[in-house]
Amino acid sequence: MNQPLDQPNTDPRILHARVLKSTHTDRSSYNNLITLYSKSNLNLLSYSVRLFHQIPSPNVVSWTALISSHFNSPLSLRFFLSMLRHPTLPNQRTLASLFKTCASLPHAFSFGLSLHTLSLKLSLQNKPFCGSALVNFYSRFRSPDNARQVFDEIQNRDEVCYSAMIVCFAQNSRSLDSLSVFADMRSCDVGSTMYSVSGALRAAAELAAMEQCRVVHGHAVVVGLDKNVIVGTALIDGYGKAGLVFDARRVFDENLSELNVVAWNAMMAGYAQQGDKNSVLELFHLLKTRGFVPDEYSFLAVLTAFCNAGLDFESEKWLERMRVEYGLEPGLEHYTCLIRAVGRAGRLGDAERIAMAMPFEPDAAVWRALLSSCAAHGAADMARKMAQRLLQIDPYDDSAYVIAANVLSSAGRWDEVAEVRKTMKDRRVKKEGGRSWIEVKGKVHVFLAGDRRHERVKEIYAKLEELVEECEKLGYVPIWDEMLHNVEEKEKREGLWYHSEKLALAFGLMSGSPPGKPLRIVKNLRICRDCHECFKYISRVVEREIIVRDVNRYHRFLNGSCNCADIW
Repeated sequence: MNQPLDQPNTDPRILHARVLKSTHTDRSSYNNLITLYSKSNLNLLSYSVRLFHQIPSPNVVSWTALISSHFNSPLSLRFFLSMLRHPTLPNQRTLASLFKTCASLPHAFSFGLSLHTLSLKLSLQNKPFCGSALVNFYSRFRSPDNARQVFDEIQNRDEVCYSAMIVCFAQNSRSLDSLSVFADMRSCDVGSTMYSVSGALRAAAELAAMEQCRVVHGHAVVVGLDKNVIVGTALIDGYGKAGLVFDARRVFDENLSELNVVAWNAMMAGYAQQGDKNSVLELFHLLKTRGFVPDEYSFLAVLTAFCNAGLDFESEKWLERMRVEYGLEPGLEHYTCLIRAVGRAGRLGDAERIAMAMPFEPDAAVWRALLSSCAAHGAADMARKMAQRLLQIDPYDDSAYVIAANVLSSAGRWDEVAEVRKTMKDRRVKKEGGRSWIEVKGKVHVFLAGDRRHERVKEIYAKLEELVEECEKLGYVPIWDEMLHNVEEKEKREGLWYHSEKLALAFGLMSGSPPGKPLRIVKNLRICRDCHECFKYISRVVEREIIVRDVNRYHRFLNGSCNCADIW
């Protein structure tokens, strides 16, 4: 006699007692009980193991129930090995649970590869349950190409498979691929989940793709996911990272009663990227009146806002408030924000003292922040020291060589510049190629430095030359990239003219973007000094606001100036 074992709020021990009293207990009842014990919030997992050992002849469903109940523990893998010794072969649900376990354990990659081999032998890798779990496994271990290969082999892909692939690409900085899979999912009329929608929004956020955010938002509304907390938080984050803080705030206000502290932090982070400290502080205080307790991410948003606004003393005060008033120990990221703010203010000695006195070993981000501050203030000696510290951690960090060489060349110390360049060459370190994105009419266009692959390349280059000529009439003088010292003047000029952000800007201007609307560009690196200077002039020439989100912050160019005050 089958017992009603699917009552969610029932103590599994009560149902277990009913099963024991029954004279016609079958194996499926025990299998269901194992699952119920694993899902119970009464910490009864040990009962599932004891119950399993009472089953006279456990089948694959029994083993899968036991393995699944320990999915986040190495015990799951041990049970699986015992299962093979009996012998019992797994089904796709067994393997799906095991891939989930491997993804949750830091040293289980090799085991996962062996499972993948087994799934191929059993022809299970192309089943939706097994395939989607395998995609998640490869995503966790930063292997998006392997995940895509698995995804392409899955037969009858469902919404879970698509969600796994979309999230995989989004989490592994393959934003364009993530959005492409999302578009493919919609064209195949496959349903959406909160994970596929939030994953696509994350990808759009990384590209700061305004129209893509709005497209995904519209889709979320149509399928009824726009009120979901995870999707709502992703919308706030997406619009915020695209620089559309008004849109982010609208979503925030519409869902205010449903949102948790994660969504509040996302909204504060959106303002913080703009250096809008007033809005961040407003939300911080409102957060408390709503009964939430600010966490470390709330304070990170506050410190980021002060840093981007150039407020060093306020940053120090809030770091102290975090510790004293709220009992939260600042993390390395909080100290890095403070160091960046203090260094940006020109207090380089104080910034270095904070780095040496904080309760953490300074990492590459700390020394990079100090190096950038030294560069901004022309402190060549200190910049060289910071570069050396950065290179002790990562000898192949190209930014250390480039920034140090630029500072030294500005000081006219050409022998030292040559030494830096030689070290860079000897270690075979190559400067990371610049890439910039611009979204035009809902499509994201990617440009590399010196890119000539675009179908309208001649028009782009002509437009750029026209812009630079107009800028020079207003007084713009190119700031040569000192890493190119002693190279032909013409080559220097071309090297600077054709940086990826300049190409993206020229394309945006010639592509009929709506007049009066800001031009939005995203760059994978720190915007160089020459492009920064040139964009200030171009904002005057075209009488448009230009927004560039580089690896450090947002830059808003308008009427010949930038909101970063030329320090970034």
